[in-house]
Amino acid sequence: MKKITHLFFLLFLTYGFSQKTLLQSGPMVGYSEMKEAMIWLQTKENASVKIEYFALDNPGKIFYSDTYNTTKESAFTYHVVLDKLQPGKKYNYTVFINNKKVDLPYETSFSSKKLWLWREDAPDFKVALGSCTYINETELDRPGKGYGSGYSIFESINSKNPDIMIWGGDNIYLRDADWDSKTGILHRYTHSRSIKEMQPLLAKTQNFAIWDDHDFGPNDGDRSFYNKNLTLEAFKYFWANKSYGMNPEQNEGNYSTFNWGDAQFFLLDDRFFKSPNDRKTGARTILGEAQLEWLIDALSCSNASFKIIYIGGQVITSAARFENFATYPEEKEKLLKEIENNKIKGVLFLSGDRHFTELSKLERNGTYPLYDWTVSPLTSGVSESYKEDKNTNQVEGSVFAVNNFGMISFSGDKANRQMKLSLFDKEGKELWNKVILKKELE
Repeated sequence: MKKITHLFFLLFLTYGFSQKTLLQSGPMVGYSEMKEAMIWLQTKENASVKIEYFALDNPGKIFYSDTYNTTKESAFTYHVVLDKLQPGKKYNYTVFINNKKVDLPYETSFSSKKLWLWREDAPDFKVALGSCTYINETELDRPGKGYGSGYSIFESINSKNPDIMIWGGDNIYLRDADWDSKTGILHRYTHSRSIKEMQPLLAKTQNFAIWDDHDFGPNDGDRSFYNKNLTLEAFKYFWANKSYGMNPEQNEGNYSTFNWGDAQFFLLDDRFFKSPNDRKTGARTILGEAQLEWLIDALSCSNASFKIIYIGGQVITSAARFENFATYPEEKEKLLKEIENNKIKGVLFLSGDRHFTELSKLERNGTYPLYDWTVSPLTSGVSESYKEDKNTNQVEGSVFAVNNFGMISFSGDKANRQMKLSLFDKEGKELWNKVILKKELE
């Protein structure tokens, strides 16, 4: 009898482990609203998936999502909608694969958006950010020392308990073997998303993303890239933003917006509509007319105290190098003029790409200054190219050429609302900070 019991226990453990090994990556928390949230996950093969969840203040009332099936066509990913939420509550959730619970060694939770407007001061919250995530794969990387390192940075970000993480582009680094086929593109996403250090951060923090050239296609990619619809499709498979472009049926671009507390975030697409760097005729554009008009419309009608515009390339630097907005002066001038002429308050730019971090500040006559916080890199190689930039808008003391991540803490009552920009190294040690008051951006 003892042997039979031992055998049953061994089979039970083996079957439970097999369910865990069917989980390729995730779960990842995507957007979370007052009544609905999205959980993303990826399995290793065709499987049925569902989510069990409950509010921490009422653990006896358990809810279940519908059951869905992952397929090879979408890299065995699925976006599971949880539609039985109430505002302002924290939820725990559990993944089931093939109707078996998946036990994970880290917290799986999310919070629904709080209903605070007209009732109380905006809630305090924290947003983590960073760009340039390179995960080594020796067989397909260039010869020599691996370009990626320090994956524990994701554990450091997770230890700060941000409410939101925004991935600021160059999140996967498509290789030469990847961007020519859907198979290669999905392989790169799967490989990068699966590292163990990233999973706890994905599982308990809302995750949003923009892309830059290395998610989009080849280095310095632009609208001429022949596989841009495939990389856009893959972006949608592996992220859980609220929307992608203003006309999803046309599959054009992945720009979007979301809000949390008294901040609205505008996630821009700097690749899908971008004109080639070396084209001599026609309008030079990064955003393109339709996206730029959408952005100004959205900014103009926003009531948010802080309007955070995130784009892959730098906006405010004065150094016309590489692919920042200084090399596209006509579109840059139009963007900044539209912000000024429409008297849009509370704007802060975020950017990545450069493999170093700096804050740029543009003084403007008769109105508040515009800031652009460039935060890079997370795990990719570090660059000191800032020494050649001659950026006259650079804020003294804000430059760091190390692997790092940023955090924006929104806090204070209505009269004293502020953003605190904090920079951390890969171990989570603070390197620099700056407080920007709401009234300074009015």
